Amino acid sequence: MIAILDYDAGNLRSVEKALASLGQETVITRNRDEILNADKVILPGVGAFGDAMGKLHQYGLADVIREVTDRGTPFLGICLGLQLLFESSEESPGVPGLGICKGQILRIPDKEGLKIPHMGWNSLTFDHPGRLFAGIPEESYVYFVHSYYLKAADPRIVKASTHYSVPIHASIEQGNVFACQFHPEKSSQVGLAILKNFVAI
Repeated sequence: MIAILDYDAGNLRSVEKALASLGQETVITRNRDEILNADKVILPGVGAFGDAMGKLHQYGLADVIREVTDRGTPFLGICLGLQLLFESSEESPGVPGLGICKGQILRIPDKEGLKIPHMGWNSLTFDHPGRLFAGIPEESYVYFVHSYYLKAADPRIVKASTHYSVPIHASIEQGNVFACQFHPEKSSQVGLAILKNFVAI
């Protein structure tokens, strides 16, 4: 059973549908016991960093997420779910993130000819071997929708990057914690292969 965390952040059904296409049983939940008993946990999300952290605290999910990651349960953050794992975001000054991983979320700098938010398909380069990308060719294209990007403190956790105005840390792996700035559930066959790799962990 894979628990998809429900904190009013949207984008839950597309993740649920992608996992169903892989034959996976899922539950969309904010119930502590369901989450802690799950084989794997996914934190999806679209929206604003500060609002999302407020919801995670409101529903008691911030502590549950820390408990899940401390237990060693495979955990996947997607888009905003990646950003929330880190310490802070320029989108919401003064609002601490979960701090499970070290690094900051920065606004994508304006650059002539590039639109913010970054919406569309970009190719990935692989910084280090990552379990999510087993069997996936480098330069594969995935789908992004974001205005803020990760700059991880420890480059060793960065498994995939892309470039949009600046180098963007697109995917990290830290022990049992995985995260993607892009949307694997919206990234066609490449995205499904990434989710399949997560399911197999």
